[in-house]
Amino acid sequence: SSSSAASDVYKRQWLAPTQVRIVPVSEKFLEYSEKLMKQIENKNIRVDIDDRSLSLGKKVRAAEKEWVNYVLVIGENEVNSDVLPVRDRTAGKQIRNLKLQELTDEINEKTAGMPFKPLALPKMLSKRPQFAF
Repeated sequence: SSSSAASDVYKRQWLAPTQVRIVPVSEKFLEYSEKLMKQIENKNIRVDIDDRSLSLGKKVRAAEKEWVNYVLVIGENEVNSDVLPVRDRTAGKQIRNLKLQELTDEINEKTAGMPFKPLALPKMLSKRPQFAF
C-alpha cells in the first residue's frame, strides 16, 4: 500500500534530500535560524530554512509534502530556550522537545554507515526555482 511506501521513505532518513527543515515564524527569527542551520550542518545533516513569505501552516505542510522528517518551528520561545519543539514525521507527526545535541545524535545514529552528500539545492527556500503547474 502507499502508506507503507511512505513509512519506508521516512525510515530511510539518509536518503531524504532535506533531513531537517527550519521554519522561522517570522523574519525576526531568521538570523537565529541561520545559526541553528550551521550547527546542524556541522554534524553532516542536510538542513534548509523555509524563509518564504507563506503562512506557518503552509510551510509546515510543504515540509510534509517534501518528506522532511524533522521540522523545527522557531519563534521567541525557541530563541530563549535550549529545547527545540521537533515535529517528527517518524513518530507520527508528534512534537517532541529535544535539545539540539539530542536531535543531531538521533539523526546521526539513524544514518550511521550510510553515505553522506551535502544538500544540492540552495539552503534558503526563497532562492530555489519556483515551478508553476
